[in-house]
Amino acid sequence: RKAATEGNEVVMICSKLEEEIAQLDPAERAEFLEAAGLKEPGLNRLIVEAYKLLSLITYFTAGPKEARAWTITKGTLAPQAAGKIHTDFEKGFIRAETYHCNDLFEFKSESAIKEKGKYRSEGKEYLVKDGDVMLFRFNV
Repeated sequence: RKAATEGNEVVMICSKLEEEIAQLDPAERAEFLEAAGLKEPGLNRLIVEAYKLLSLITYFTAGPKEARAWTITKGTLAPQAAGKIHTDFEKGFIRAETYHCNDLFEFKSESAIKEKGKYRSEGKEYLVKDGDVMLFRFNV
């Protein structure tokens, strides 16, 4: 109650319940969560709220062999986001080719994203958004 009166966020988690959830296989976990009236484990909610509190966002890089998530501070420009991967990416930044991860879920392929006009080329002043999938073009 004190947190609410002070305008603070609270994430209530039952550690015993979280322990039980963590020990289940994915199918049992889904069934257990539904029976408990939960959409997701409390740990997921805790992570989301911690990201909000710390002003963090996630962008992705993806290639034929690997997809990877990168955590950056909200308000990060594309060159600095590229620098999280390698300093040469930031030094020689030319542009970032990007689309939102939800576009991939909707259209199923990068070529379909391009056909729908959702694939963009962004410059040095682009503020990376939560969920962006980025391909950095650079030259050093």
